[in-house]
Amino acid sequence: MKSSLIILIFFLLGCVGGLFYTADFDLHILSVDVLYLLMLLLGINLGCNQDLKGFVRQFSFKMLLVPIATVTGTFLFSAVAGFILSQWSIFDCMAVGSGFAYYSISSVLITQLKAPSIGMQLATELGTIALLANIFREMTALIGAPFIRQYFGCLAPISAAGIGSADILLASISKYSGKEAIPLAILHGILINISVPFFVSLFCNL
Repeated sequence: MKSSLIILIFFLLGCVGGLFYTADFDLHILSVDVLYLLMLLLGINLGCNQDLKGFVRQFSFKMLLVPIATVTGTFLFSAVAGFILSQWSIFDCMAVGSGFAYYSISSVLITQLKAPSIGMQLATELGTIALLANIFREMTALIGAPFIRQYFGCLAPISAAGIGSADILLASISKYSGKEAIPLAILHGILINISVPFFVSLFCNL
């Protein structure tokens, strides 16, 4: 919760700063460099995970059903949003949903990939929507974990968390879904984490 609020505060500070920005510096180049850095850190984060061997020992193909359900459900409701929001195509909405609560990577990546086809202004708007939508997903999963568990079952908090099931929401998942859900939650988070750049790129180019 605290980390999501901090991200939201810095985002709002960036919006205010952009209103008064006058320096002769290309922020587009800087955002590309930040994207590369985020991708590097993502790889380092996955590579440094000390529990990977334990996940391999407990792995079962049935465990893959949870990330598959997460991806399928997210894309389904994102596509529905595409029918409701006339300004954005179905694929644009699915690109936003493809962030799976990974707001830092997905928002920057969407802005960069959509800029050539729809222009920087609209691409920035879509990237902003992705940022807010994915922050909201994480905060909803964090705050609503007990209600999600109560009404939708023990696996629901894992799916709702998106990539956060492997880190920031792991404590909540352990508390409400049980410690036995931890290996599944971490595997789910890792697989969803890896899929974000692929799915965002795919839907941005359709």
